[in-house]
Amino acid sequence: MSQQAGYSPSFKRPAEIMRMRRKRARSEAGVFSGHGSTGSPGQSASSPDSVRPFSPGPLFNTQSRSGGGIKRRNPFANIENTYSPRKKCLVYNDDGNAEAADRYKVKKTLTEGDEDMSTECRGVLPLRLTQVEKHQHRDTSRKESVTFSEDDSLFEEEEEDVKSPLLKSPQAIAPASIAPPMCTEYPADWSLKTRLLFTSPLSLSWAQHPKAQEEALGLSQHCRAQFSTLPHSLQDPRSCSELRCAFQQSLVYWQHPSLPWISLFPRINAERNFTGKSTPWAQDTALQQSLMSEWSVSLSSLYNLLKSRLCPYFYLCSYQFTVLFRAAGLGGSSSITAFISPTTRGFREAMKAEGIEFSLPLVEERRKSREQQNLTESQGEEEEPKEKAQECSELKEGEDCRASDEGGNDGYDEDEDGSFSWLKEMGVQDKIKKPDSISIQLRKEGHAVSLDHKPESVVRVEGSHTFTLINFLINCRSVVASAGSQAGLPPTLLAPIAFRGAAMHTLKARSVNVKSQVGSTFQNISSLEVTGPILPSSLYTITTLLRSAQKGNFSAALYTHTPTAVMNTHTAKQQDTGGSVDLSGCGLHPASIQQLQQPSSLGKTALTHISMNNYSYTWKN
Repeated sequence: MSQQAGYSPSFKRPAEIMRMRRKRARSEAGVFSGHGSTGSPGQSASSPDSVRPFSPGPLFNTQSRSGGGIKRRNPFANIENTYSPRKKCLVYNDDGNAEAADRYKVKKTLTEGDEDMSTECRGVLPLRLTQVEKHQHRDTSRKESVTFSEDDSLFEEEEEDVKSPLLKSPQAIAPASIAPPMCTEYPADWSLKTRLLFTSPLSLSWAQHPKAQEEALGLSQHCRAQFSTLPHSLQDPRSCSELRCAFQQSLVYWQHPSLPWISLFPRINAERNFTGKSTPWAQDTALQQSLMSEWSVSLSSLYNLLKSRLCPYFYLCSYQFTVLFRAAGLGGSSSITAFISPTTRGFREAMKAEGIEFSLPLVEERRKSREQQNLTESQGEEEEPKEKAQECSELKEGEDCRASDEGGNDGYDEDEDGSFSWLKEMGVQDKIKKPDSISIQLRKEGHAVSLDHKPESVVRVEGSHTFTLINFLINCRSVVASAGSQAGLPPTLLAPIAFRGAAMHTLKARSVNVKSQVGSTFQNISSLEVTGPILPSSLYTITTLLRSAQKGNFSAALYTHTPTAVMNTHTAKQQDTGGSVDLSGCGLHPASIQQLQQPSSLGKTALTHISMNNYSYTWKN
C-alpha cells in the first residue's frame, strides 16, 4: 500500500490543511466528471484518473454531491493507535494527572467501587459516561448512513477532536485556569528581628567571606548613602562584586552605648547576657553619671536628625520597655510618631503628670468594636417594642396591653449610679456590707492595671508631644535599672544612620549547605543565617538582594523581638499623606522608603515567614 511521503498514521493534520485538501479534491472531481469519467468501488484500485496519490480506502458514490465528487473514508480509522475521543474518556486521578480509560472499564470501576466512591466522584464519572454514550450513539448512526454531505471532512476523527471538548473535573481545572496573583512587595514590619534564616535551592555561599576591598567599599557606600543597581537576575552571584558590596552595606547599623564584651540587645529579660560579665559602673556613681550624660547627648542628636528628616527612625531599648520614633511621612502619618511597648500604669501616670498626651490604640480599637456591637444589639431591641406596639394596636384590649408595658419597665427604675435602694425593699440593707469609695475606685482602675506588661498597653505619642517625651526619658529614673545586672546602664539606641556618639556595627551572616529529605530523595539546600538587631530597612534590603541573587526563589524564617510586634498598629487617626514628605536625604534606599511610607496592615502582629516563588511574595504573621 503506497503512502504519501512523510505521513504517519498518528499524525494529526491541522484543520486548515484538511480544508484545502477537500477543496482540491472537489475541483479535481469536477474536472473528472466533466470528461465523463465514472468510478466505482471495484475500479478504484485500477483507475489512475480518479484516484489521488494517497487513498487506499474504498470509494463511496454520493448522489447528493452536485459535482459528482467522491467521498473517501479515513483508511486509518480502525487502527488501534489512532486516538478517538468517542472511544476514550479522560479520568483524572487525585494528583491531577489525566489518563485515558475505555468506557467499559470505567463502567466496571463504577460498579465495583460504587460503595467507596465519594459524592464528587459519583457526580463526575456519570457525566463522563453520558458524554461517551452520546459520542458512541453518533458513531453508530454515522456508520449506518452511507450518504455524506458536501461539508463532511475526509478525516472525521480530526474534526471530532476540535468539536468535542475534553471533560475535566473541577480539581483539574482549578490549578491550571486560576493563576495566583503576583505580589512584588510584602507589608512593612516595624518590629525588631533578632534572627533571620534564609533557605534556597541555589547556593548562598556568596554572602560570606567578603574580600577586603568589597567590605571596605560596602562600608563606604553606607556612609555616603550610595546604592548600586543590580540586574533582575544574576547568573553567577559569587563573581558579582557589586552584589557582595551591597550585602555588606545592608548589614550595617549604629548603636550607643557600645561595650565589646557585652551584648546590649535585647535588653528585656536579658539578665543572663550580663551574668559573669564585668560591670564596673554598677558601684561607681561617677561612671554612671558620665554614661548617662553621653547617652543624653546621643538621644538629643537622634531626635534632631529625625526632626530634620535626616534620620528615618530609631529605637530606644531599656530593660522594661522599647520605644520606636518615626519621622514624619513614615507609616502613613504626617507627623513624628512614637510607640512605647510595654507600659505600666505608673509609667502612664508619670507621662500624664509631665503633660504628655498619648493614646492606647489597641484599647480604643477594642472599645469601638464593643460599642459597635452594642449598637447593633440595641437596634435589634428597639425593633421588638415596635413590633409589640403593632400587635397591641390590633388587639381590642388596649388597656391590658398598656398595663403589661408599664409592668415591663419596672426594671429600668433603678438609678444608673449603682445605688443599693433595692436592698431596702428586701429589708437586708443592714446585714450586707456596702463597698466603700476606695474599693469602688480600685475596681474602676482594675482594668487599667490589668493592661500592664501586655501588648494592649502600647502607647502612641505624636506631634510636638514627642519632644516632651524625649525630655521625659532623659530625666526619668525608671529608664535605668537601679538594681540587678543592668543597674546603672543606659538604654540602647539603635539607628540605620550615624549619629553623635554612635559606633558602627554589622550583623553577623553565616552560610551553610545542608541536605534536606524531600520524599524518598535528598535535596541540596543552602541556608543563610543573619543575627543581631535587624532593623526594618535592613530586612527589606537583604530580601531585595536575595531576589536577584537567588533568581526569585527563596524563603525566610523571621524571629521577632516580642515587645516590638505591636508597633505595627495602625489607627484611624493616621492620615495617608506620608507620600508628600521628602525623605530622600534620610540615608535609606528609595525603594525601602517607599515601603515604610505605607501604613502597616499587620496590626498587633509581626511577620514570621516570607517566601518568594517566581518573584512573587507570600508571607505569614
